[in-house]
Amino acid sequence: MGNCFNKHRTDGDDSEHNVELIGGNVQLVTTKESWEQKIDEAKRDGKIVLANFSATWCGPCRVIAPFFVELSEKHPSIMFLTVDVDELTEFSTSWDIKATPTFFFLKDGQQIDKLVGANKPELEKKVVAILDSMAPRQT
Repeated sequence: MGNCFNKHRTDGDDSEHNVELIGGNVQLVTTKESWEQKIDEAKRDGKIVLANFSATWCGPCRVIAPFFVELSEKHPSIMFLTVDVDELTEFSTSWDIKATPTFFFLKDGQQIDKLVGANKPELEKKVVAILDSMAPRQT
């Protein structure tokens, strides 16, 4: 269950930029405007948003990224977003990101849960719990 503490890269090396962090149904957020569009879209469609605040230089982020992609393919009823903390430094700071990866679960744009660190079992457990809480109750 690793995590990286926030640091800012200034070496300008973008060669691996975003390569490992997206795929499947995961959408990369590169601007505050695109974040707001995705949140509005999720609200309109009644979807939960699972946002992964991560960084390309973060080992645990790269380790959990394929699992995040796998979850996105397994649970299309959730909108999966990835925010590169180095791309959107100011925006990430507004979310009080202290370590990467940090996962936020949002409903109607409001945080309903959070997980810090690359903990696959805990992330999956939270996804399942949130989906269960959203499922219509059968009587």
